[in-house]
Amino acid sequence: MAALKNVGEMKALLRIAFWGLGISALGTLPLGTINVAAMQISIAEGVWHASLFGIGAAIIEVAYVRVSLVGINWIRHRAGLLRLMDWLAFVIVATLAVTSFMAASNPAQAGKNVILNADVHPFILGVTMSALNPMQIPFWFGWSTVLFSKGILQANGQQFNWYSVGIGIGTLIGLAVFVIGGQVLLQNMHSHMNVVQYSIAAIFAVTAVVFLYKIIFNKGAAAALKAKEKV
Repeated sequence: MAALKNVGEMKALLRIAFWGLGISALGTLPLGTINVAAMQISIAEGVWHASLFGIGAAIIEVAYVRVSLVGINWIRHRAGLLRLMDWLAFVIVATLAVTSFMAASNPAQAGKNVILNADVHPFILGVTMSALNPMQIPFWFGWSTVLFSKGILQANGQQFNWYSVGIGIGTLIGLAVFVIGGQVLLQNMHSHMNVVQYSIAAIFAVTAVVFLYKIIFNKGAAAALKAKEKV
């Protein structure tokens, strides 16, 4: 009986890990600041630097997941902190957009913008950019609430650990698509890299506009978190 119980527990842990992996991998695929930055680093600096960037970003995402699971009450009373993070994220993305356009217009810079070309270790850059993306908190709070309601995720440390590990692996898988995609673009569109770089800059610009819209119309991380709590 004990063996059967252990088998059942292991199945439950594997199931929640795969749920976390699947949600995270699919959630990483839509174009956004982190995955596009990973692609740009892959093009300009290579797979290793882009991978270090992705690992840093994934670690912070896992940390946000744990916060959303056990520290949501503290966050709920820190709306001002989330708004500040929204503004900081907007400033970074807007800077990425402007400097990416400048870099794309200057082939001598090999497509690097001032942030990604700064003397900052790619791992630290990934940690910083991911930390300044507070929308991860309502995203994971919402999904975790759904999994709790379906009985898939249980409120215990072991399940939280497997869930978090699955999310971290899923994020790395999703980012790997963009890291490899950057290399594919580099090899197959080398003579048209200015078009690729302008496209990346345009994605950053659209993202910055979306961030600003959400801030101005109170649709940022704090508002999203309140909306998730009402569901």
